[in-house]
This record gives sequence, structure tokens and C-alpha cells, in this order.
Amino acid sequence: MSGYQIDQIDQKILSFLVKNARMPFLEIARECGVSGAAIHQRVKKMENLGIITGSRLLVKPQTLGLSVCAFVGVSLSQANLYPEVIAALKNISEVVECHYITGKHALMLKLYCFNHDHLMEVLLNTIQKIPGIEQTETWISLDQAIERQIWVKDYANAPQHR
Repeated sequence: MSGYQIDQIDQKILSFLVKNARMPFLEIARECGVSGAAIHQRVKKMENLGIITGSRLLVKPQTLGLSVCAFVGVSLSQANLYPEVIAALKNISEVVECHYITGKHALMLKLYCFNHDHLMEVLLNTIQKIPGIEQTETWISLDQAIERQIWVKDYANAPQHR
């Protein structure tokens, strides 16, 4: 992404696409006051630069019966087992996110399960049996108060971190 600064039109495009990735380019073009071809070219450029990394369909887990959202802090017995632990976690469909973090735990997982029994089964019989996992700590989400993509704003004027 060397040196490319998104401008106000790019910001508008990103803002529309973050809210609705299926919004037609012609509709975005009308809102931005440019041609559809210009929108297509700008989106393609942002994809090539890695600013846009894809689009996806979002499914509300509760509509599939996944009524328990939990976060699990994972401590590793040895830091160098990280690659093996991650490989094993990738095979657990209930794990939807995994972050390598600072603090008390090495990893923070986000899981969706059907109920508390299902969560307990995944924790005891799957996650805690992975070689290299020393300990887990679990938090159950009672409500998701905020859910959104990155806030698209004037990042061109933000401090640059290299």
C-alpha cells in the first residue's frame, strides 16, 4: 500500500460497501457524482492494494440455533507450540475467530455453540485436549451491543504508522 492515500470518493465508496457489499456500483456512482467505470476502477485499485480484501455474506448465528456466543482465553504450555495449536483450532467449526493477544492469555477465541452443554463439550473434549493448551478461561456473551465493520473516515489525515 506504499504511499496511496484514499480520498473522499474512496472513503464514500468504502462507506457504502461496508454497509452493503452488494450495493450496485452504478448506485454508488450516482451517490459519489462519478461514472460507474470510475467506481469499478477505484474498487479494483483498492482490491489490488489490499485495502479491500473481499466481501462476504453475513449469517446471524442465532437463526441457525447457535444461541451461545463465548470468548475463550487460551494459555499455551510453550509459546513455540503456537503454529500447531492454531492448526488444530482451525479444524473446530465452532471457533469463528482467533486472535494472538497480549496479557494473561496467548490466544482469544470467539465461539458459537447451540447451548451451554455444547459449549462445555467443545471446551472439555476438543479445545482443552489440544496438545500445547495449558489452560482456558471462558466468558459468555449476554448481548452484542455493537456490531459493525471498520469505521470509514478520513484516514488520510490520521497519523501514519509504519
